[in-house]
Amino acid sequence: MSELMRPLAFDRLITWALSEYREQGRIFGLQREKFYKNTSGSAMEIFGQSLSSPIGPAAGPNSQLAQNIVAAYLAGSRFMELKTVQKMDGDELRACVPRPCINAQDEGYNVEWSTELTVPQAFEEYVKAWIALHVLARETGISDECDFAFNMSVGYDLDGIKTEKIDRFIEGMKDASGSDIWKSSVDWLIKNTEWFDRFGAADIEAISPAVSNSITLSTLHGCPPQEIERIAKYLLDEKRVHTFVKCNPTLLGYEFARDILDGMGYGYVSFDDHHFKNDLQYPDAVAMLGRLLDYSAERGLSFGVKITNTFPVRIKKSELPGEEMYMSGRALFPLSINVAAKLARDFGGRLPISYSGGADAFNIADIFKTGIRPITVATTILKPGGYERLRQLARTLEPMLAGSHGGVDAKALDALAEKAPSMEFYRKEHRPVASRKTKKPLGLFDCFQAPCKDGGCPIQQQIPEYLRLVAEGDYDEAFRVIAIDNANPSITGVICNHACQGKCTRLDYDSPLEIRNAKRLAAEAAQDRFIQNIAPVPLKTEKRAAVIGAGPAGISAALFLRRNGVDVTVLEKRERPFGIVEYVIPEFRIPPDALRRDFEMAGRTGVRFRFGVTEPLDVAALRGEYDFVLLALGAWKEGAPAVKQGQEKLRDALAFLEESKKNGCDVPLGGRVAVLGGGDVAMDCARAAVRAPGTESVTVVYRRTREFMPAEPEEISLALGDGVKLMELCAPVSYDGAILRCEKMELGEWDSSGRRGINGTGELVELEFDAVISAVGARVDTAPFERAGLSLDERGRPVLSAGNESSLPGVYVIGDCRAGPSTVVSAIADAKCAAIDILRALGLPDDFTLVNLPRELGQLYARKGMLSSASNGHKDGDRCLVCDQLCEICCDVCPNRANVRVEIPGFRDAHQILHLDGLCNECGNCGIFCPHSGDPYKDKVTVFRSEEDFLDSNNKGFLKTGEKAYMIRLESGETVSCGLDDSRVPGSLAGFIGEVEKKYPYYLG
Repeated sequence: MSELMRPLAFDRLITWALSEYREQGRIFGLQREKFYKNTSGSAMEIFGQSLSSPIGPAAGPNSQLAQNIVAAYLAGSRFMELKTVQKMDGDELRACVPRPCINAQDEGYNVEWSTELTVPQAFEEYVKAWIALHVLARETGISDECDFAFNMSVGYDLDGIKTEKIDRFIEGMKDASGSDIWKSSVDWLIKNTEWFDRFGAADIEAISPAVSNSITLSTLHGCPPQEIERIAKYLLDEKRVHTFVKCNPTLLGYEFARDILDGMGYGYVSFDDHHFKNDLQYPDAVAMLGRLLDYSAERGLSFGVKITNTFPVRIKKSELPGEEMYMSGRALFPLSINVAAKLARDFGGRLPISYSGGADAFNIADIFKTGIRPITVATTILKPGGYERLRQLARTLEPMLAGSHGGVDAKALDALAEKAPSMEFYRKEHRPVASRKTKKPLGLFDCFQAPCKDGGCPIQQQIPEYLRLVAEGDYDEAFRVIAIDNANPSITGVICNHACQGKCTRLDYDSPLEIRNAKRLAAEAAQDRFIQNIAPVPLKTEKRAAVIGAGPAGISAALFLRRNGVDVTVLEKRERPFGIVEYVIPEFRIPPDALRRDFEMAGRTGVRFRFGVTEPLDVAALRGEYDFVLLALGAWKEGAPAVKQGQEKLRDALAFLEESKKNGCDVPLGGRVAVLGGGDVAMDCARAAVRAPGTESVTVVYRRTREFMPAEPEEISLALGDGVKLMELCAPVSYDGAILRCEKMELGEWDSSGRRGINGTGELVELEFDAVISAVGARVDTAPFERAGLSLDERGRPVLSAGNESSLPGVYVIGDCRAGPSTVVSAIADAKCAAIDILRALGLPDDFTLVNLPRELGQLYARKGMLSSASNGHKDGDRCLVCDQLCEICCDVCPNRANVRVEIPGFRDAHQILHLDGLCNECGNCGIFCPHSGDPYKDKVTVFRSEEDFLDSNNKGFLKTGEKAYMIRLESGETVSCGLDDSRVPGSLAGFIGEVEKKYPYYLG
């Protein structure tokens, strides 16, 4: 495929929009129900135009093409800040923009700076959009009057702005009536009135050719104040347009910006001070803006600032190609609002400020209350929900539109700027966001999946199903669904590492669903009843299995096998079940009742348990007695030495935690305690040490920084809440019983694990501690494997099949002893995998059944694009987007509408995805958010507009070349020219193409 976008002709723009509206109830993918209409009659005035909403897309990808602007308007935008034009354009500019060019995974990044179209093409797009909005506003009943404004954005130097093409652009936007695109578009409307129900000849006459009378000036980093002032005066004097100047966060100074981002958890965002030194300096900015404010007033024109322009940062983690990118989104909010506050303070509120910098549903009301307006957004509408998010913003501000604009309230803005760094939604550590992508390939068809269960949950629990049941209050059925895949539901309802929540699509909106808590609620409410109704399943085979170890893995394997008709005995050397969970994990983290319920569930299933089995493990003997042996021995061996000298004086984490739990935390350690490590075990040790008698202080010593700790963020927060201190960038070297010597470290480059490497500085520090606990990871005792004759890899781990079977037939290895300490849910996953493998070997079916709880799609569409501030207890499932029944994220996040949903009978999913090559510029944003390992813009069925585009692509897809004639690229990569009845074309693809042509002909042209 090519990154070349091919704009829609005006007639196709209108006929596509109206055909889709009447046949599908949407326009450019936006549901009719998500259209925004101001019902209060309130409005705001700007540049002589009345707006029914003060929001819109910032100059960027969502305001580049006509259909983008249409979609933004329908959803609630009324101030369209058009994408920047400059003298470099078209092919010359595209050659400078690497692909992909957008990454909005969390804080947004981009490597583009102005429209990829030529300036004349951009002019045509904006004129087409201007006329189209007049048509569609009336035709859809949104507004009978022009309730929107277009704002030009130009850059980057005076010579460039004075070039003929930019000058023609500005003059044409001021009055488009003489342009070919205006004449042809209006002429088409006049000749095709049969297309319209509400829009008539008088409405055509009423469309003003004055597309825009305002400009927002964008300047490159390093542009001197004299040049900025010359441009602004030129625009005010010679072009006679209202003018706003974009200001950069570099006005704040390097130290201020670095401190803000570091304090909010964005320490990984990399930048130095060179832009801060070379960009416009704050004193110069204040003087210049003051002069321009007076200059504009003398000419009867508006002048102000746009906060903010780009914030350049280094590319360090391959977020995008190249060396430097521009940051936006929630990390930019505290910087942008501080720039605004600083200027408002120094101008006493008389400097008009428009805003863009991390605005979204959680802060837009606060921003608007300060008198800032209009407010444009970029990153938030590049995330799932897309343009639909604008409706919530518009509805939030509509009640606030009434009343006059009395300038900017500097005190209110100061208060917001002071509050911004502590606002939880914008702090990284309170809402850590990572990729939701899974390892599952992206296929041509049937791609909807819920990343929480398909990528986040090792046992693939049916999460959307039980979330819904919990929200409905049906705890019994919810627990039944949970128990299908989870043999330790009470334990995992409390201490699961809930990787599912890190994959939850709601993270791209607000906060992940509280999936673990929903499981806990169901277990507490329904597990005892469930247990009482369990009856052992009759044996279905004479084969027997022995499980060695009654930890979570062993008990899970036993339960799964026994309930499917296999006789199982569990042998455990200790006196109680659940191993590490029972003997090590502190009681303040997991209540005994959770262990009781899960153990009773296994017992009622018919599993036999033998505790206190102390004789040495003899796998050969067990294989003589049992048909299958599952080794679930755990990882109890002491961790590797955390210091080079004095390791004998350290306390081992597991030994300490076991002693602490046995004695109710009554383990005297001394006044000053250190814990070495950064995982969950280290946090448990620290919290247990805090509770020990005589402890005065507990410090976690970690060689990296907090953001790179492997512990769950909430476990770190709980430890800090208990008073634990954190000493970062300290690598322990030795401990003599009183002095812990550490080398100070510094962060290095990013490594393959996604963390920054560390480098020693050579500087040593001596720290006084009465006790030091080593929590750098327990190890697996491999001696039993060696005695049994199992094949081991170079790291001493058993060599296993995909079903966890070892080199000895019938002998399986599961849980922590398989590959080292892991999570409870991973142990259950090992058990499930082995159980399925054994059942298959026995020719027995398994009972890991899928639950079908169909949803009303209209209900799910209503949730899309809506941010909410907090979870809602047991009703939290009402926020679930049910991604395996309705995804379409690639459609949401594409600003150009290049991914569309189509309804094709005969497939698993109600909707399928079609990619429109002609509208795609390979920005890559759909690939960032697709929960599969692939990229929709490369991997979905693609329709092409020309043979040139078809041949320039490797995408699987088609080009219609004539009546019943096509060029088709098959999944094999082979290209065929034929009809749909050709035997070389698979029936699924032929059916797909046929339905698209029949139901969606407007996608083909």
